[in-house]
Amino acid sequence: MTDKEYYDLIVIGAGPGGYVAAIKAAQVGKKVALIEKENLGGTCLNVGCIPTKTLIAHAEVLEKILHAADFGITTGAITFDYGKMKERKDGVVSKIRKSLEGLIQANGITILRGAAQFTGPKELKVKGIDNRILQGESIIIATGSEPVDIAAIPCDHRKIFNSTSILEMRELPKTLAVVGGGYIGCEFASLYAELGVKVVILEALPTIVAAQGAAISQVLTAAFKKKGIDVRTGVSVEGVDVQTKGVTLRLKDQGVLEVDAVLVAVGRKVVSQGLGLEHAGVLTTDRGVIEVNEKMETAVPGIYAIGDVTGKVMLAHVASHQGIIAAVNATGGEAIMHYEAVPSVIFTLPEIAMVGLTLEQAQEKGYSAVTGKFPFQALGKAVATQETEGFAQIVIDKKTGQILGAQVVGHDAASLIAEPTLAIANELTIDCLAETVHAHPTLPEAWLEAALLAMDTPIHFPPKIKK
Repeated sequence: MTDKEYYDLIVIGAGPGGYVAAIKAAQVGKKVALIEKENLGGTCLNVGCIPTKTLIAHAEVLEKILHAADFGITTGAITFDYGKMKERKDGVVSKIRKSLEGLIQANGITILRGAAQFTGPKELKVKGIDNRILQGESIIIATGSEPVDIAAIPCDHRKIFNSTSILEMRELPKTLAVVGGGYIGCEFASLYAELGVKVVILEALPTIVAAQGAAISQVLTAAFKKKGIDVRTGVSVEGVDVQTKGVTLRLKDQGVLEVDAVLVAVGRKVVSQGLGLEHAGVLTTDRGVIEVNEKMETAVPGIYAIGDVTGKVMLAHVASHQGIIAAVNATGGEAIMHYEAVPSVIFTLPEIAMVGLTLEQAQEKGYSAVTGKFPFQALGKAVATQETEGFAQIVIDKKTGQILGAQVVGHDAASLIAEPTLAIANELTIDCLAETVHAHPTLPEAWLEAALLAMDTPIHFPPKIKK
């Protein structure tokens, strides 16, 4: 170990929360250190958002080619090489990671490779490629999360995978059981089904993607069944037997299921162990969560936490925004984190996106909530591009007209959710959206039509039959 190094801000973890926080602090002239024990970019870049969406992009291209005849385009025999898809995925991750390192360095941030451990509320020991003792005026913890393992289905990463190890698979199985019907499980189920794998989803709850509301669950379930995905809900896995040629899952009161491979996707757990938090006086919950206030401050002055480790909303873009809030406060500014307008996307085929409250949530909160729901099959651009599956839905308070939430299922839902997110963030009312001119023919017109339906003044949809 060398002599102590002093920084205005030290960030532990270089994921989408950590590196953004570091850059934000560096922009106001602060001396910043960024500590990372693995790869820059964290889960999102290396084993999450980017690699999965890269593979999904391959599946989308294949799906389009398979329907080329519908557009008058003739093709020959269509084949694909999953090994080459994986190689491209790895290349995309490597390219972005290299660019990210250059971006961090361009901001004058010191990158340290190793594991960080508190030795006091303002002091850290780094062990790894770099071995240092650091002191910081402020410290931000951004250590993220990792897949949950369950005792009944231990991952061997050869036939039983988690969401990290399955990305290293080079050959596709003929059959795959996905244990967990949340957004992670559904994304992988959709991906591999598009690539010709026979997929079975096993979900203990009554519906898949239950957290996203009944409307989303019903539409996705129907779409999955149409694609040949076997969706089984109310199912518990009691144990597993690994065979020479496959895996046998023992289901509670429902016999056994034999498949070639299994993906365990039952959620993620925060990573806060091994940081020596006790030496800094930072407490965690029984789940390891570091609790923070709206300024991203822990109970210890000068120590902040952001991202998955806070147990708030486990999304990369939330971590990034939390990173900005923490950095502003850590460098003498004033900023507060809000969660009312956080968009989330499930990159299945069809895509799903949502922001704000579902109808059920709005009603539970006491709003006089109603919806306006416009189907893509009534949208000119969707018909022209043969992307008619899905809908756009707006949730409003009937009394005030305030936009409370929005959900969209269908092509490019990930981009479409931006408009209602902006509306909710700025507390706009439904007439603001209805009076905004939307370009034609485009998919965002669905929001205009949904707004008019919520106001009972539809233009391109039949009026409600008055009783």
